[in-house]
Amino acid sequence: MSGLLALLDDVAAIAKVAAASVDDVVGQATKAGSKAAGAVIDDAAVTPKYLHGFEASRELPIVWRIAKGSLKNKLLYLLPVGLALSAFAPWAIAPLLMLGGAYLCFEGAEKIVHALFPHADHAVEADFNVQDPAHLEESKAAGAIKTDFILSAEIMTIALAEIPKSTLWVEAATLAVVGVAITAVVYGGVALIVKADDLGLHMAKGGRLNLTRGAGRGIVRAMPGVLKALTIVGTAAMLWVGGAIITHGLEQLGQVWPAHLVHDLAVGAAHAVPRAAQGAVEWFVGAALNGLAGLALGLLLVPVVTHGIAPLWGRLARLRGEEQ
Repeated sequence: MSGLLALLDDVAAIAKVAAASVDDVVGQATKAGSKAAGAVIDDAAVTPKYLHGFEASRELPIVWRIAKGSLKNKLLYLLPVGLALSAFAPWAIAPLLMLGGAYLCFEGAEKIVHALFPHADHAVEADFNVQDPAHLEESKAAGAIKTDFILSAEIMTIALAEIPKSTLWVEAATLAVVGVAITAVVYGGVALIVKADDLGLHMAKGGRLNLTRGAGRGIVRAMPGVLKALTIVGTAAMLWVGGAIITHGLEQLGQVWPAHLVHDLAVGAAHAVPRAAQGAVEWFVGAALNGLAGLALGLLLVPVVTHGIAPLWGRLARLRGEEQ
């Protein structure tokens, strides 16, 4: 009996330690996730543009497909790679993030070029068959998951930087909690946005009160504009996040003047307005300047990618296919 009581004592002690560790993980995940809120908003704004043009019945399956790809990005790739780089090669994190930021700049600029010159030749989309819905869905989902990878890398890197040094498993568990929670928030929000028109239609047709039916009709009328606005915000988000990654990465590599210039101009603009608006103005000006930098870089990359990298990549893919 005394041996059993001692065993129960040990189990209780282990349970207390485990509970404390869980509390640490949840607390650290909450703090780290809040620091990545800006990137989370960008991620949520970027995704709905990939659902434009699909039938309503395909919207939620595509969102779920992208969400699964996002979880795979975060948990299978970024989490172990982030922990390994943080432990063994912290110097490599900034260049890798800058590479991803350059991709975001390219994609955002390419969307703008395509919108301004819809008949221009885009090698990236040269073999894209819009008549094939399955091909369209595959391509859009793949594009969304690639973009999510860059934004998720930023989110996980910010979260990792905010986690206090601890045991490997606590850091891994914290990052996993951050990754799962942020994915649920982002893609749960995206699902609500893209299905809001269906909810509005249901309210307009089946509402018992005039107020409910009127609100439903208002939602239905507003959603096309909301989705178009989100498409614009999503493209802008690619540019300002990509530009910010580049300027901050240059700062870490010793080229501090781009980040300092953005900061100084943003602070100067904030000081020109009343105190109550200074925080918002500083953020907006900083985001706009980073976005302009991202757009400039993206416009430089568009011809390089569309007429150089993309055709070369296509040839390599065809050669691999012929060999197989």
